Amino acid sequence: MTPSYPLHLEGSLDPPLSRWQPLVKWLLVIPHVIALAFLWIAYMVLSVAALVAIVATGRYPRALFDFNAGVLRWTWRVGFYSYSALGTDRYPPFTLADVPDYPARLDVEYPESLSRWHALVKWLLALPHYLIVAALSSVRSVMVLVAGAALLVTGRYPEPLFELIMATELWTYRVMAYTGLMTDDYPPFRLDLGTDYGNSTAAGGSGLA
Repeated sequence: MTPSYPLHLEGSLDPPLSRWQPLVKWLLVIPHVIALAFLWIAYMVLSVAALVAIVATGRYPRALFDFNAGVLRWTWRVGFYSYSALGTDRYPPFTLADVPDYPARLDVEYPESLSRWHALVKWLLALPHYLIVAALSSVRSVMVLVAGAALLVTGRYPEPLFELIMATELWTYRVMAYTGLMTDDYPPFRLDLGTDYGNSTAAGGSGLA
């Protein structure tokens, strides 16, 4: 792990997990998908406004930052519940705020200052990450499908698969935070395997990673 990286992700495998719920979660998350569609439109508009503010002042307006971090947080909760991880059967709350007792959490540290010129080229600097994240997303989809099949047949979630899924999601959200102008720290090129992501089945559950 890179403890100093300003994007922190948590996902706690939350047994017992239902065998049948993975078959219907696509239906159950429809209200969230509709809400997130509007939230992501707002995210993109506010990111443009943040870009202007960063270039002009070197700061990300705090209200805009908190809203956009909340959109990432909401997206992660829904993904963890549904087909990014299938890690919990607890229905995600409809809120941008952190929910400490929910098994999926995300936080981004607010930067006191940001590079003005860096904000203009992050989309270009992140191109290698886009390619890797696209490949990882395809692999993650297969792993989630296998995990869902294992749940259906055995009622158990293979923990090695969960660890791989969490590592791919951490990489993805680091890139999202960087390209969303929330940090100047370039995302590392690695899967953080062997990490405690706050998993309740792991010893010591350390919380946000």
